[in-house]
Amino acid sequence: MISGVDKAHFLDGLAVPVDPQRLEQLGDTLVIAPHPDDESLGCGGTIALLREQGYAVHVLFVSDGSMSHPNSPSYPAERLRQLRESEALEALAILGVSPHDCTFMRQKDTQVAVPDKSGFDEAVAFMHDLIDRVKPQTILVPWRRDPHRDHRASWQILMGALARSSTKPRVLEYLIWLWELGNETDMPRHDEMNVWCVPIESVMNQRRQAIAAHRSQVSRLISDDPTAFYLSPELLTHFETPRELFLEAIYPNY
Repeated sequence: MISGVDKAHFLDGLAVPVDPQRLEQLGDTLVIAPHPDDESLGCGGTIALLREQGYAVHVLFVSDGSMSHPNSPSYPAERLRQLRESEALEALAILGVSPHDCTFMRQKDTQVAVPDKSGFDEAVAFMHDLIDRVKPQTILVPWRRDPHRDHRASWQILMGALARSSTKPRVLEYLIWLWELGNETDMPRHDEMNVWCVPIESVMNQRRQAIAAHRSQVSRLISDDPTAFYLSPELLTHFETPRELFLEAIYPNY
């Protein structure tokens, strides 16, 4: 398997830099985050830069995040959902996004609807309505082959929503689990995607604070579930480089 460092070097070599002080090519943006924390990990720096420059940013959290600690007696699903949503709002405030510009879809964590399964059409309609209301110039969504089922499902829901919409925003795909879990078939092909790099040195501190606001995911705040998911310091090293990469389809799917 290709190492995370090698994947990063490969994509960095293909990336075309974007001037971080001139993000009018993105403009008003909708961020699709499969779970609370994906927005900070995958594109938190870009969110902060967009807000600094006065562009509207709306964040849609697709799943309820309730399966990160499935066996915790002290944080059953509903309490964990509430905690993760409060962490998400705190992280967004650090990045400059108002609670009024945040939507919680509350699909079941690890069970986000996929095509030909119950609930997919309803999820597509929900996202379609949000896109038509927000009218973003750009949508940021996880990479279509990111190795987490909810991330892939979120991309599939978006494609379904855009197929129905008269709004045709630019779609940029951000990376979360490709570094740690992806294999060769998950990597973008050179003839499939353009790669863009947004330097985020000026907002790295904000981004780190936003990631840290997701305390249930980056610390042992919930300590009574030995099966719990945890973003260890080793995992977080993949998000310490002061740039964010985005993939853009050469031939859009919608």
